[in-house]
Amino acid sequence: MPSATNKQVTISSRLRSFYRSPLFDILQFIALVLILAKLAAGSIENLGYNWQWYRIPSFILTTTDEGMGAGPLLQGLGITIKISAVSMVFALLLGLTVALFRLSHSPVARLIARIYLETSRNTPLLIQLFFIYFVLGPVLGLERFTSAVLALSLFEGAYISEIFRSGILSVSTGQKEAAASIGLNRFYTYRFIILPQAIRTILPPLTSQAISLIKDSALVSTIAIYDLTMQAQSLISETYLTFEIWFTVALLYLVITITLSLFVTNLEKRLKLP
Repeated sequence: MPSATNKQVTISSRLRSFYRSPLFDILQFIALVLILAKLAAGSIENLGYNWQWYRIPSFILTTTDEGMGAGPLLQGLGITIKISAVSMVFALLLGLTVALFRLSHSPVARLIARIYLETSRNTPLLIQLFFIYFVLGPVLGLERFTSAVLALSLFEGAYISEIFRSGILSVSTGQKEAAASIGLNRFYTYRFIILPQAIRTILPPLTSQAISLIKDSALVSTIAIYDLTMQAQSLISETYLTFEIWFTVALLYLVITITLSLFVTNLEKRLKLP
């Protein structure tokens, strides 16, 4: 009997762990998307829409005399990933810098950080993108890709800085005092004591912000960057396959975000204290 009880407790514990895991949330989201897709499909059928899903694979992969190649949607996906990855790197660096400015004893540094945060968080990303590309671009000689990366980095960096700041503040002051007592300066205290502990706390919100950045990157199509969204709009204007292409684009975005979530979840487990 005790062994059976232990087995039931183990199964119950695993079920609770599964229900609380990101994988369960992802499965729920996929189920919701499928239900909505089915409802949408039923509504579209009532309109007499002629589905042409057989044409979609050629937009993802193309066959030429030289072999298989990336289709328009896959090419756009590559641009989206490239812009998102570069922007995320700069946003992380900017966010950490601004967070340190906020925690600095210098009133000038705190003022600069406050002005940047209020400006970035209280204006729409689209306005910032237009301002950087159409106003600063001609003056500074910025190209479309550079303007897009700069706008996304500045916008997302403002939110990431608050994530970093909350993570740093979550580390007890005793850790800082212990570092000071052994002679560590401010740089090494953050490098070896504070940030390694804070990273465990900030990983989940950083993942959410990274997913938000990937979705926000769709706005770069407004300055004629042929990312995934722009390629989809171009194909729709040529083929009129509105629903098939947008559903495919949504699926591609979903694949990216789910892959990122699973990667960070695995990384979070590795960083947990034994």
